[in-house]
Amino acid sequence: MFFRLKNLLWAASWRSSNLCFIRNFQSPQEQIHLKGRDLLTLKNYSAEEIKHILWVSSDLKHRIKEKGEHLPLLQGKSLAMIFEKRSTRTRLSTETGFALLGGHPCFLTLNDIHLGVNESLQDSARVLASMTDAILARVYKQSDLEQLAQEASIPVVNGLSDSYHPIQILADYLTIQEHFGHLNGLTISWIGDGNNVLHSIMLSAAKFGMNLRIATPKGYEPDPSVTKAAEQFSKEYNTQLIMTNDPLEAARGSNVLVTDTWISMGQEEEKKKRLQAFQGYQITNQTGKVASPNWIFLHCLPRKPEEVDDEVFYSPRSLVFQEAENRKWTIMAVFVSLMTDYSPQLLKPTF
Repeated sequence: MFFRLKNLLWAASWRSSNLCFIRNFQSPQEQIHLKGRDLLTLKNYSAEEIKHILWVSSDLKHRIKEKGEHLPLLQGKSLAMIFEKRSTRTRLSTETGFALLGGHPCFLTLNDIHLGVNESLQDSARVLASMTDAILARVYKQSDLEQLAQEASIPVVNGLSDSYHPIQILADYLTIQEHFGHLNGLTISWIGDGNNVLHSIMLSAAKFGMNLRIATPKGYEPDPSVTKAAEQFSKEYNTQLIMTNDPLEAARGSNVLVTDTWISMGQEEEKKKRLQAFQGYQITNQTGKVASPNWIFLHCLPRKPEEVDDEVFYSPRSLVFQEAENRKWTIMAVFVSLMTDYSPQLLKPTF
């Protein structure tokens, strides 16, 4: 009897001490390998690959911010940061995040390098690849990113283009997951311009089992090719995709209300016309009355009052500053995933 009890206690102890190992174990079919990849759009990233990046984001945030660990995962690595457009969150999150991981970020504007002016994109890409370990580019043309990726032998990450903003959406998904504890089954409502941020949501939300309801003014709908791809993803993952010109119809039953600037960089001359077209699209508590009782608000910033009023923007429902901070943890996870073989230690979140 004594030996039987002793064996039972030993078995229980073994199971407890190895529980985290068992939970985090991934079969060969589940293992994700992103090292060496580019991130130009989320369209060609699978659901499990995006989930892996978010898992690494949660892991780094937990280990560095909450536990105070020092993780020089990018020690000795350097990053070329090409910026054709000004930035607050993308620049700060990338510079501080890359440095926190032990790497050296190099900030480059068009006044600093010859990109596409005195030197071709092809030549610039090859030079940068010979001196740095990765490139983050915030540009106007998506085609410039694609050419950089084609010519460079190192990972190229889209820091924003006129077509897509994938690193913003990763931060949005991390924020939503932290708040609700999951993503599957939620409904996101976009109320605003059919722009690059919306395009990135459209190419990824269904992969998490999230429904998407979109309201844009007539003439400001998303790119038809993106809409076609989103419809295919919606069918594949059995989610709902609704497109309308009625903001309240889009907000109906939603868990997450999202908007963005109505006037992006390069569109300043259209300001008067756009403000007229977007009349009635401001997100207020009246908008929230048709949403789900647990609705939250997101905005990638910078924000203008005509897009969302102060009552919503500074309310407990607004997670915009948590969302902004998460830009740092997600971009760190992107570079760790594309440049190393790191495996997260934190228990995988529920998606």
